[in-house]
Amino acid sequence: MLQIQNLHAAYGKVEVLHDISLEVPKGKVVTLIGSNGAGKTTTMRAISGMIKPSGGSIMLNGKAITGLSSNKIARAGLAHSPEGRRVFATLSVTDNLLLGAFPRLTFGRERGDVQGDLARVFELFPRLKERASQQAGTLSGGEQQMLAMGRALMLNPEVLLLDEPSMGLAPLLVNEVFRIIAELKGRGITMLLVEQFAAAALEVADYGYVLENGRIACHGPAQQLKDDPAVKAAYLGASH
Repeated sequence: MLQIQNLHAAYGKVEVLHDISLEVPKGKVVTLIGSNGAGKTTTMRAISGMIKPSGGSIMLNGKAITGLSSNKIARAGLAHSPEGRRVFATLSVTDNLLLGAFPRLTFGRERGDVQGDLARVFELFPRLKERASQQAGTLSGGEQQMLAMGRALMLNPEVLLLDEPSMGLAPLLVNEVFRIIAELKGRGITMLLVEQFAAAALEVADYGYVLENGRIACHGPAQQLKDDPAVKAAYLGASH
């Protein structure tokens, strides 16, 4: 479904990603874990076109999307819920969600049942339904995170990128976010997940990659990584 081979990316002259290769099979959840500054968010940005890779290839459904603009990558079927949420603060919740479906409304992607998908997003996120006409900038941090995820889902994507969905949220909301991710997994949504809570990410994921200093240090089935002593010591804490 999503294949990244020998990916390099840089900010100016500073190379951040060094020869990254990973794969996200159809219907699976793959997580990318690592310490702050390891290059996780840069990987997501390079995949979704927010920055242009300096080398390597990115394939979505067998088609090259390497170096394309973000809008063309979205039309190809890749949705990105970014770190920091980035909602349209002055627009209503409903309008934010409909903007997620913009490629479907402009014939960039198959239109399908946009209103039906909007209803399903409201079913998945009841708080958003309660605040449908409210300005997005007045929502709480947790509600804005739900809105960012719902907006990405409105693309009806082939692959969903979730970058730090639990960042800055209270523990109860973190649990809610992971419940929603598990529900999306049950619906067969293909996801690449970057998450600070590595243990929770590995619990919901099928497969994981560990990123260190812009390189893949190790990878394997999620349960295998959870049981790996080195991964436990470095990322999961003594309690896991």
